[in-house]
Amino acid sequence: MTAAIPVFQLGALAAPAQKPAAVLFLGPNSTAPHLPINLPYRSDYYKIGIVLSGSARLQVNLETYELGPNSLMVLSPYVIKQWPYFSADFDGLSLFFTKEFVATSGLNLDAFAFFERDARHVFTLPPAEAADMTTLLRTIEQKYDAPHAYREEILRSLIHILLHETAPIYSAQHGAAKTGQTRSQLIAADFKKLVNTHYATERSLAFYADKLCISPKHLAETVKQATGKRAVAWLAEAVLLEAHVLLQNPALAIGQIAEALHFADQSAFGRFFRNNTGVSPAGYRHTVARTS
Repeated sequence: MTAAIPVFQLGALAAPAQKPAAVLFLGPNSTAPHLPINLPYRSDYYKIGIVLSGSARLQVNLETYELGPNSLMVLSPYVIKQWPYFSADFDGLSLFFTKEFVATSGLNLDAFAFFERDARHVFTLPPAEAADMTTLLRTIEQKYDAPHAYREEILRSLIHILLHETAPIYSAQHGAAKTGQTRSQLIAADFKKLVNTHYATERSLAFYADKLCISPKHLAETVKQATGKRAVAWLAEAVLLEAHVLLQNPALAIGQIAEALHFADQSAFGRFFRNNTGVSPAGYRHTVARTS
């Protein structure tokens, strides 16, 4: 058995008769995809959605969100997701799209703070803002369903609007917008994106410094200055997140997890985990099993 967390492609959410999807809309009348989203997974797509009714529980990385009406969801491929609960009356509007679909118009999704790995991924909107976002998503739903010679171009334009409507809402709830970023902030942001991609196999600052064309010393100082956290701590947190999620699956042996995370052996993984958490992998797994 592999210790990898599955990565769902956007096409897996679409009906079997549909061609491979680059954009997808799911609403109250849509057929729910038959995917094991009650277990941890990743995706190759982004999602923005709003809850219309009912309740649900969403776990992103190691944080749990309780969703209800007017909850806005903003999810990226950088995070591990899990939906352990939906109420019987749950309904919502959800737009899914790939980076490639949006990138053809020159928009950089990584420029939006709400798609970062360490962002807050669910927040409750005031009634007026919720109504506006619902109206916009309904408009996207209509254009998604309607045949048109320029359907994809229309959908891209509406996604642009949706993203730029979401940005000030997120900024208002979670701090000032990131305008006029310093060189240090840009380097730190690029470092974190590289960590999201390479953390399982590359844990040397020299690797990341080389990718960014700076020295390891400069990288360490810059990340610390820009984020208040050491670069090695960002790396350790990324590995620990994956380890915590994998350890919650009792079917996986700890040795398999150590191999998946590219440790020399199970003992090396155990030392790393204990040094950073204060407990052994087996001890953490036992605690999770007792509380679940």
